[in-house]
Parts: sequence; C-alpha cells; structure tokens
Amino acid sequence: MTYRIDFSSVAKAEADAAFLSFSQFTTADRAQTWYQGLIDAIVSLQEMPRRCSIAREDAFFSQEIRQLLYGQGKQTYRTTVRILHLHHAAQKTIGEPEVAD
Repeated sequence: MTYRIDFSSVAKAEADAAFLSFSQFTTADRAQTWYQGLIDAIVSLQEMPRRCSIAREDAFFSQEIRQLLYGQGKQTYRTTVRILHLHHAAQKTIGEPEVAD
C-alpha cells in the first residue's frame, strides 16, 4: 500500500531552516546532500510508514504519532508520517505542557 505524504508548509519551512542551519558549519555540497537525503527519507514514508517508532508526542494526541529519525548526533531530526513539523531531536516535545518554574 502506498501512503500519501502530507508535507505541511510549516514542515517545509522547518526543513529549509534546518538546511540553512546545517549549511552554516559545513560545505554547500554536504548540506545539499544532507537536505536531499532528508527529502528522500520523507518520501520513503510512502511505503511502510509504520516501520517508524511511536513518537514521544503520541501521548498528547488522539491519533497515533510516529517519528522518523534522520541524521546523526547533533544533526538528528524527527519527523512524523503526517509531516506537520520538522524539528531537531533535542527540541521540546510538541504538545507537551509548559512546566512552571
């Protein structure tokens, strides 16, 4: 079964921002290769998206939320099958309530 990829404008902007951030400390060719790999990984979700693990955001939504990890080390990004957001793996969990100081 082939799934449709719903890549939101927010997620596209976040992917572009990740590319710009990555390109600040590497070569243009390496940044472009990383970005194309990210897009290829997202497109690969058309087949077997359930291969991805349950995301930590799953507890905050009524629909199942899965994540695809892309990258290594500090350049690891998480994305979901319905691509609403793309953010660095170290960022705050989407939907998580704010913790009072």
